[in-house]
Amino acid sequence: MLLIFTHKVTNRLTYTAKQIFERILGVEVTFATKVEDFIKHNGPKMTYSKQPLQNEFFIRSNDLLFEQGINDLEIKVSDWDGIPCFFSAGEKSTIPYDIFSASFFLLSRYEEYLPHVKDSVGRFPVKESLAYQHKFLELPVVDLWAYKLLDALKARFPKLKHLERSYNFTSIINVTTSHAFKMRGLARSLGGLFLDLGNLKFGYVWDRVSVLMGLKKDPYDNFYELVEIHKKFPIKTMFFFQFAKHSAHDKNVSPNNNRFRYLIKSIADYSIVSLSTSFLSSTDKNVLKEEKKQLANLVHRPITYSRLRYNRVNVPAAYRNLVETEFTDDFSMGYTHEIGFRAGTCTPFHFYDINMEVRQPLKVHPFALHDYALVNFKNPSEVFEKMDRVYRMVKQVNGNFIMVFSNELLGGKHHMDWMELYQSFLKRYYV
Repeated sequence: MLLIFTHKVTNRLTYTAKQIFERILGVEVTFATKVEDFIKHNGPKMTYSKQPLQNEFFIRSNDLLFEQGINDLEIKVSDWDGIPCFFSAGEKSTIPYDIFSASFFLLSRYEEYLPHVKDSVGRFPVKESLAYQHKFLELPVVDLWAYKLLDALKARFPKLKHLERSYNFTSIINVTTSHAFKMRGLARSLGGLFLDLGNLKFGYVWDRVSVLMGLKKDPYDNFYELVEIHKKFPIKTMFFFQFAKHSAHDKNVSPNNNRFRYLIKSIADYSIVSLSTSFLSSTDKNVLKEEKKQLANLVHRPITYSRLRYNRVNVPAAYRNLVETEFTDDFSMGYTHEIGFRAGTCTPFHFYDINMEVRQPLKVHPFALHDYALVNFKNPSEVFEKMDRVYRMVKQVNGNFIMVFSNELLGGKHHMDWMELYQSFLKRYYV
């Protein structure tokens, strides 16, 4: 048991310390605010405050974990043995940075509460993030800092016990458009046909007609092929289906279509199936509740996992809605068009609601890659050069390597064979 002495135990401090010590490092932790409790503790201990008591293991605290609400922060990113870090702790501190405050800043998505201009679909822009601006987006810095802290603690307390965690890999198939041409009804099929003709997309016209006449398989319908691929690897796989009414942003097959319903039930026999929310339900709690209920009724299982449309995590409202509609886990924490770690970590964490100053029960699973981030790569070797670096970082900290792929890209026409690339990822990164 590691004892942390501090001048004040706050929700922010408890949340951050437990994430770093218990969930990342496997070290039990407790807190003390009385000097006599600290002195009589015989096990490993440290001080997290403004001044050390004597010459103990000491981290000088920034004010962030003892404040409330959102304040203007002056952040200067520096180098700590090759790893970017911020909130310098000064010379007296055993380690040079207050990694608790830095970790809280990233995990809570503090910067997303600050004023910013959202992108075209209402998301926090990646280019506004500290990680992107200081080129550490591809590093799970919270985990890397945690292990550097562990090394320092073990140097001082060689008998400090910690549980080693295991690396794991998860593949997510995100299904917001299950079919390109099939199951769309007469009106939508004719509308699409005339639109293709008007735009002189004769290749699309031929594909559409061929699929509708049964001469070709729908390009997006690769679900059973994916199931067979997944059987070859001992990995966790999940399918997230959109199950919503048609709208400007949501163009999937109608949830009332019997063949579509049968498809979802069939996939649920082989894999976890959960909800990819619609654009509307990302912000409308009642619509979200209805989509969740309908999908649960179809697969005869509780629906507790979510993926928000376009990874549209607007904090804290989006996660409050998920909590209130009884989702337990979300897999939307990442950027659609950039590889890396939006919250600076490859470890699941509970979301902290800064406006309410409370840890929410929703567990957030950050992903490292959404396949749309790969569309501008020229060839597979370029892709693997990039992804191998990210993989090595996650393996180094025994983290969770989560990738999100869409059946649309896997079945689309590209300069690279997307399905072959996907299988290569599974072979390369599952262990």
